[in-house]
Amino acid sequence: MTDKFLALIPARYASTRFPGKPLAEIHGKPMIQHVYERALSVFNHAFVATDDVRIEKAVKAFGGNVVMTSEKHKSGTDRCLEALDKVEKQLKETFDVVINIQGDEPFIEASQLELISSCFEDKSTEIATLVKKIEQQTDLFDINKPKVVLTADQKAIYFSRQAIPYYRGLEESKWLRQHTYYKHIGLYAYRSQTLRNITKLPQSELELAESLEQLRWIENGYKITVRETHVENMAVDTPADLQRILRG
Repeated sequence: MTDKFLALIPARYASTRFPGKPLAEIHGKPMIQHVYERALSVFNHAFVATDDVRIEKAVKAFGGNVVMTSEKHKSGTDRCLEALDKVEKQLKETFDVVINIQGDEPFIEASQLELISSCFEDKSTEIATLVKKIEQQTDLFDINKPKVVLTADQKAIYFSRQAIPYYRGLEESKWLRQHTYYKHIGLYAYRSQTLRNITKLPQSELELAESLEQLRWIENGYKITVRETHVENMAVDTPADLQRILRG
């Protein structure tokens, strides 16, 4: 690949459902270290972007790269832009594509990072993300697992917390047998200029309705390229999620 990639891992200490989550220990390492090491296994440049000195200290302790960012950011995308600008200034280099890896994905697979990177072999790709086929009825109707509708050429039409499409005249228990539904995997990549552009956009009505920032990009005409992963990620949203993973 000719493009130059920068992997950024936004990490906040203040989480409503799980305060201090990036520092939670998994198999003897803080969660953020697992994410960082997986990012570094694929990309030459990886940085944690945080607003908390405790996370900064932890990343430095395991020898990782970290950049401090503002406490005022409303999304990981905004934090990524500030981090991109600071890293480029620090390294005196420019990057073509930013990979935004969630700090609560300690088991993200290298294959998934490579898959989302491959989207940029097409020079027309502006933004990319991943989806996974929904296998379980509970996932289909879980509002915390956004669903995605795709075009025939693998672009996202819409993201929703509801099951879309709605299958009129068919029992909900039969929807998965009738149609292939996809859930969103929270991994993003953007061309650097696209990242700079989308962070200037005001919040949109659809975004505010669903509380999904990617709808702002679609509403403003940006194309989101999608690839399907077959890996079932184990994201950590709550302490209960962590305990379930540790028991497994």
